[in-house]
Amino acid sequence: MTDGGARGVQALFARGRLIAIPRRVDRREQLLAHLSETLFERGRAYSEREVNDRLRTVHEDCAALRRYLVDDGWLTRSPDGGSYLRAR
Repeated sequence: MTDGGARGVQALFARGRLIAIPRRVDRREQLLAHLSETLFERGRAYSEREVNDRLRTVHEDCAALRRYLVDDGWLTRSPDGGSYLRAR
């Protein structure tokens, strides 16, 4: 992510918490990239509970964030649906 993108993402946070999930696709994509890079390690499998716990550190609606991360290809679900991996 470029420095401009990182600074833009920081504007979405107050006191370490996400103020709101952006509706604009480009802003949301910047946010998802940031969350993927800062909350999830490459090559490590996470249970749904672990994903939710990590996302809840920044916003209460962890289900919406998880869904966006999966739908936009930042996280992938295992075939059995039991775990998630950082995809990009």
